[in-house]
Amino acid sequence: MDLTFPKEILNSEGPLKNQTILNISPIHGGSIHNAWRLELKTGQIFFAKTAAKEAFDMLQFESNGLTKLKENLNEDFLTVPKPIIVQKLESSSILLMDWLELSDGDESKLGKGLALLHKRSSNQHLNSFGWNENGFIGYNPQICGWRESWGECFVHLRLAPQSKMAQKWGLSLEMNLFYSKLIKYLERHNPIPCVVHGDLWRGNAAITKNGKGIIFDPAVWWADREVDIAMTTMFGGFSNKFYESYQKTWALQSGFEERIEIYNLYHLLNHANMFGGTYQDNALSSIKKVNSLLN
Repeated sequence: MDLTFPKEILNSEGPLKNQTILNISPIHGGSIHNAWRLELKTGQIFFAKTAAKEAFDMLQFESNGLTKLKENLNEDFLTVPKPIIVQKLESSSILLMDWLELSDGDESKLGKGLALLHKRSSNQHLNSFGWNENGFIGYNPQICGWRESWGECFVHLRLAPQSKMAQKWGLSLEMNLFYSKLIKYLERHNPIPCVVHGDLWRGNAAITKNGKGIIFDPAVWWADREVDIAMTTMFGGFSNKFYESYQKTWALQSGFEERIEIYNLYHLLNHANMFGGTYQDNALSSIKKVNSLLN
């Protein structure tokens, strides 16, 4: 990836136009984007993501997701970066956000804040699950669409596209029967549609300097809130205080522990499709566990 910050943004419309940047520091980012800390002569500090020109839609999807999360926050407990501008430049794309200082610390506010976000969005009484624009989970597509049935939404809009991609590396399964059983199983759960972060692993959450929780890099959609909690158990997990605080604020329904395997299968397949290797073995193992649960 090109590690040169696109200074053409200084000549484009937006908050950086004609500004003097005192310091541009590359910071740890992902495999898709570069990330930067920008300090202006005015004293303002911004966080920027830059990517290829063709990745503009990914940055726009992220910006829209951050905006939707902010609409449902209780900012006493949880925050997300404010998207300021997303722009396609001559040779790259950029998403500019406010800079937030991160720290380690007690995750109680993070857990409570997430529960309040889920709860506030559930009060909008939406009667469908899904999202209104094509998006991304990592760099794989997360397709748009709506379903009144939670089981049909999760299976047809999330699991099936990943399963189809997985056929390229050897996934072989009688999917129609598997899908039918899974839809019936999830229909018995009957959750309320909530706005979810959608990609809530350890690397996409932190604590701010003032002790609030912060979540970022979302793949937002309307879903069962349990998909967020399920993913927090992957790749290292969160602290006991996070889960205790979430449960005290809005307790999860019984049977959640069984549904963790189902919801995380989506992410295991996505990782297998992006990175291969042991993720493929993990996805196949998860499918066997889910099959056992359904039979």
